[in-house]
Formats: sequence, C-alpha cells, structure tokens
Amino acid sequence: MDVIIASSIFAIVFVGALLVFTSNGATGEQTREVLRRISRPAEDDLDITRRRRPQEGRLLKWVYEANLLRRLEESMWQAGMYTRVADVLLVMVLLFGAGLFFGQAFWHDTWFAMGTAAVLGVIPLFYIQFRRTRRLRAFANQLPYALDLIKSSLEAGHSLQRALQVVVAEFADPLGSEFRTLLEQTRIGLPLPRALDDLLRRIPEDDLRLLVVAVKVQTQVGSSLAEIVGRLSEIVRTRQRLRLQVKALTAQARLGGMVVGFLPLAILAVFSVIQPGYTNDLFYDPAGQTILKTAAVLDFCAIVTIRWLLKVTY
Repeated sequence: MDVIIASSIFAIVFVGALLVFTSNGATGEQTREVLRRISRPAEDDLDITRRRRPQEGRLLKWVYEANLLRRLEESMWQAGMYTRVADVLLVMVLLFGAGLFFGQAFWHDTWFAMGTAAVLGVIPLFYIQFRRTRRLRAFANQLPYALDLIKSSLEAGHSLQRALQVVVAEFADPLGSEFRTLLEQTRIGLPLPRALDDLLRRIPEDDLRLLVVAVKVQTQVGSSLAEIVGRLSEIVRTRQRLRLQVKALTAQARLGGMVVGFLPLAILAVFSVIQPGYTNDLFYDPAGQTILKTAAVLDFCAIVTIRWLLKVTY
C-alpha cells in the first residue's frame, strides 16, 4: 500500500511538472523540429512510394485511416503546444492510473473507479481543446486589423512579403508567430501558396481561408491584391459581427442548458454536505449505487444532447 501511495504522489508531481514545462513555450530546437514536420509533403502532392496498408482487419484499417496521433499532433500545433505526442500520452496514462487508484480508494467500486480514471485521463485532451479554441478565437480577432495593415502596406508600394514582415513586427502571438512561421518557410525555399496551405492547416479558420484563396487567385490572375484584401477585411468583420449576434441570441438557451445539466450534481453535493443521511443510500446501498450510475449516464447524455441542439451551424 505504501508503494502504491508513493507511486501515485510521484505521478501527480511528475504530471504537474510536465504541464508547467510544456506550457512555457517551445525552444529553438523544438521550433525547428515543428517546422520540419509541418513542411512535409501535402496529401495532394505526388507520391511515388508504395504504401502498404495493414490488412489484418477492419479495426486496424480504421485506426490506420483515422490517424489519431496525427490529428492529436495537429490539435497541439493549433493550440500552440509544440511538444511531443508521446509526452501527452504519458500524462494521460499517469492520470488514468492515479484516477483508478483514488477512485477505488474513495468509492470502493470498480465502475466508479473506472469512471474517475477516464475523467482524469481525458483532462489533457480537454486542456488542448481549450487552448486551441482560445488561440483560434484570438487569431480571428486579430485578423481584420492585420488585413488592414496588409492593405495599407500594399497601397504604399510594398510587396506581399514586406507586408507580412510588417504584420509580424506589429502583432503579438498568435497571429504574429504564425505569420513568422510562414515567412520562415518561404525563406527556406517553400513556395508561398504551399506555405499558406500549411498556415491554414495550423489555423483552420474560414476567415483565413478567404485570405489564402485571395492570394492564390492574385498570383494566378494578377488582380489588385490591395483592393481584394480591403474588401476581405470588411467581409471578415461582417462575419464576426454576425457570429457575435448569434452567440448573444442563444446565450439564454445555452445557460439554461448548462443549469439543467449540472443542477442534479449541485443538489447532490449540497445534500451530501448538509444532510449526509439523505445520500448515504445512494453511495453505500447496492440499489442506490445502481440508481446513481444510471442517473450519471443519463445526465451526461442530456448534457451532450443539449449542446448538440444548441449548436448553430451557419
């Protein structure tokens, strides 16, 4: 027992140290490694190699085609976390083991222990998703002002490369760092359309996609890029204004869904503190544990359903 407790404490300390270390940003060597990996050939490029896919079964074929590790790595890039996927997987395994131990020690039930372990194990994925969403939102807020600056630079007679350098010098992370990566890729010989595609892969924003399409059309047709960027800035601001209006109109429904979803948990926690006798049967009686498990599953399904119904696609 002492060995298990010591191992759990070491796992928690190691996870905390690793999270602090990975949140400090990327070093120069990590940045070069990321540039090398994101500059790999695109999927639509010519590939003369013969890739043999596993034929052991449909499950392995689905895992191969899903490429979950590659998607996790791209999500980490989009979140601004330039660390190895193996480190994230190690953190997830350690959190799963710690959750399994503490869940078994507290609940004395295998299913509750597995649920606690699963919740702790997916915390890094939720953290990556949270940082990704926040970073993409910050990039989208900076984009209209960057488009105005690019338009002004082009109208002053500068080239697109020089306009992007001005943007890098004037804007902070995430827009400044992403365009700096774009310029570094073009400086080492990568064509600008290909570098723009890589930028769009790192920042999958529809507003940025409009800029990439505009630059590609200008390089092929030769129209006035300054006028296109100016019109694009107005379109981006209009889209953001509509997005904020939709978010404001659905705020009451989203808040109501959150209250309805988390109200049973809040009531259970309050009664567990004020009147423990009311909830003892749920935690210690076999029938009460079954009811509690069923209620937890149904409440989770209700939260997911409410979020799905309130998601506006436009």
